[in-house]
Amino acid sequence: MRLVTMLLALLALQLGSLVAPAYACGCGAMVTNRMDRIGVDRETSAVHWDARTGTERIVMRFTVHGDAEKAAWVMPVPHRADVALGDPALFDQLDGLTAPERRTRDYFWPRGRDWPFSSDGDGASAGAMPGAGPGVGVVGRERLGPFDVARLTATDPTALGDWLHRNGFELSDRLAAELRPYVAQRWEYVAVRLAPEKAGEPLYGALDPLRISFPNDRPVYPMRLSRLAATPQSLGLYVLSDHRMEPKDAIGGARPEVLFAGAVDRPDGALAELTGPGRVFLTAVDQSFPEPARINGDHELVRAAADTPYREIIWKDRLWTAGGIPVWLLTVTGTVLLLAAVGFAVARTRRRGRADRPRPGASGVRSAA
Repeated sequence: MRLVTMLLALLALQLGSLVAPAYACGCGAMVTNRMDRIGVDRETSAVHWDARTGTERIVMRFTVHGDAEKAAWVMPVPHRADVALGDPALFDQLDGLTAPERRTRDYFWPRGRDWPFSSDGDGASAGAMPGAGPGVGVVGRERLGPFDVARLTATDPTALGDWLHRNGFELSDRLAAELRPYVAQRWEYVAVRLAPEKAGEPLYGALDPLRISFPNDRPVYPMRLSRLAATPQSLGLYVLSDHRMEPKDAIGGARPEVLFAGAVDRPDGALAELTGPGRVFLTAVDQSFPEPARINGDHELVRAAADTPYREIIWKDRLWTAGGIPVWLLTVTGTVLLLAAVGFAVARTRRRGRADRPRPGASGVRSAA
C-alpha cells in the first residue's frame, strides 16, 4: 500500500499542488485541482503490436471538457516506455481507411416522408520536478509540445515515503487502491502534465496525441483505472498487427463492436511511420462503458479465429425515380391510362358490333310492289 501511495505522490510532484483525481480516462487517471473539473468525452487510441520484435506502440488522443486550466494523467505500462508526440494526421488517416461504405437502395412505393404523404424530404433515413532523492526512480523526463512527461519507478518504499512526508503531499485513496494490481505486477508509470497552449484557457476539445512505446510479448490496453470515471466512457480502438485482433472480453463494458477489419497492403504517411511500410491488418473496435465502476481489468488483445474482412455498410433508402418522376407514379399512371385505353377499345368494339348487327324484321331482299 505504501508503494502505491508513493507512486501516486510522484505524480503529485509533477503537478505541484494538483493532487486530487476528478475523472478517469480509459488509459489512466485524470488528475486536477480539487476546485476544477475535467471530463473525458472520448478516448481514441491506435495500438500497434509487432510480434516479430515484441514491441507495442500506443498512440492516444483525448477529447475533454471542463474548466480545468491544468491537468495530468497517469498511465501504467508493463515495461520501460519511451514517450513522444504523436502525429494528429494518424487518426484522420485511420478514420478514412475504416469509414463505413455508403450504399443506396431504391424502394418503389412512397413512404411517410414522400409525396403524397409529405413533401419535406428525400426519404434518407510543467514546472521542474524536485530532486527525487535516494530510492526514487525518475527514469526520464521530457518536454513534448504542451506536455511535461515523467517516467517513474520506485525501488525503495521507505526512503520515498520519508521524502514524500517531508514535502507534505495529500493523495487519493481510491486511485491508490486501483493501482495495487499494477504495483503487484511491477509495472511502471508514465505521468503527463497537460496545459493549454494559451495561459488562462481551460483544457477543451481534442488534445494533441502522445505515442508510448514499450516491449511486450502480448498486446494489452490499460483500462482498469477507468473504474474511477464519474460518467459513462466511450472507447475507440484501432488495432494494427499481422492479423485481425480483438479484445478478449468486455471487461465490464458493453460488448466490443468491430466496425472494420481489413488488410492495408501499402501503408503510407503517418500510418507507415507507426507500423512501417509493410502490409498490416487493421481492426477498428468501438466500446461503451455505461457503468465504469464495473470495469474489472485491462483489455487483452488476442488474434481472431480468422482474418475475415469486414466493413460497416450504411444504407440510404431512396425513392425510385426516372427522370425525376417517381416510378410508382409513372407505373400507376401508365396502368390507369392502359386500362382506360383497353376499356375505350372494348367499348368501341362493342359499339361497332351493335351498329353492324341487322335490325329485327329487316331482310336483305326488297318485296315486290
